Amino acid sequence: MGYVTTADTTEIFYKDWGPRDAQALVFHHGWPLTADDWDAQMMFFLAEGFRVIAHDRRGHGRSTQTDTGNEMDTYAADVAALTDALDLQGAVHIGHSTGGGEVARYVARAKPGRVAKAVLIGAVPPIMVKTEANPGGLPLEVFDGFRAAHVANRAQFFRDVPAGPFYGFNRPGAEVSEGVIQNWWRQGMMGGTKAQYDCIKAFSETDFTDDLKAIEVPVLVLHGDDDQIVPYADSAPLSAALLQNGTLKTYPGLGHGICTINADLVNADLLAFIRA
Repeated sequence: MGYVTTADTTEIFYKDWGPRDAQALVFHHGWPLTADDWDAQMMFFLAEGFRVIAHDRRGHGRSTQTDTGNEMDTYAADVAALTDALDLQGAVHIGHSTGGGEVARYVARAKPGRVAKAVLIGAVPPIMVKTEANPGGLPLEVFDGFRAAHVANRAQFFRDVPAGPFYGFNRPGAEVSEGVIQNWWRQGMMGGTKAQYDCIKAFSETDFTDDLKAIEVPVLVLHGDDDQIVPYADSAPLSAALLQNGTLKTYPGLGHGICTINADLVNADLLAFIRA
């Protein structure tokens, strides 16, 4: 574990476990979480002999609670600073939700040789918000509602999201885990409220179309078709179609928080893709 200091003096917290000469996997978390959200993947791939790395995005978790730079260009630049500091070559970058947008922006701009493959899981690209070019997106009012709830009572909002749509615990017959809900809340409350507020705009309004088109390395796109946070039809199939070398895998009936509650399934598919 350690910190990387970026050009604007932001300190980015990261975990770096495993043999330094092993294949490196870099995990990018969703909003408003931390590197801890990848526990199930970090432990699995560490046991498989990989080097596993995960960072807290600026404003989140143990990184600096910035009031500026909370947008995708800077997020990607922060990742570049981390990969430069660790001198990663041929890494696999894996992003969930907002982290998938960060992966798309970073990989599209990465230095030659830095990236071997990428994975987008329940990811926000190509663009979430409804526009003339994206008529299937969610209305801006949805994200205005997120911002209003965040400001009004962040602690309650961060309880309601995981208890309901994030993990699909609001679905009939769902096996609810109070520990998972509390862990989501714990991670969210570690971050800076200003940075998290700004990040809502970053994950909902950033258009990743050109990033996806520019990526040349193989990309695996994983998505549950009952995702209540990032609706499937306006995300995964569109992203896969824009990628030069994309593979789409759909999980019937599964939701957004699949890396945690369906970790065995996700980990097996990630391992097969990485080793292919």
